[in-house]
Amino acid sequence: MALTNNRKICPFKEDPKLIKKISYKEYKFLRKFTTEQGKIIPGFVTGVSSKYQRQITKEIKKARNIALLPFVSDPRNL
Repeated sequence: MALTNNRKICPFKEDPKLIKKISYKEYKFLRKFTTEQGKIIPGFVTGVSSKYQRQITKEIKKARNIALLPFVSDPRNL
């Protein structure tokens, strides 16, 4: 039985150009890290390292505060 490495590689460490996209102004990019209900997807699911997960979380909260991203999405209105 061979052991395989199933760890996800952080996309921000692979492509340094993505680091510049972590901004509250890039709300379309930040939508990739939220669910349909508006919850932030954890880093172990997306494969993002903890350093960048903290930055993403901070920027999502900024975008929510100025109404670029919703806090909660009502499933009845979909």
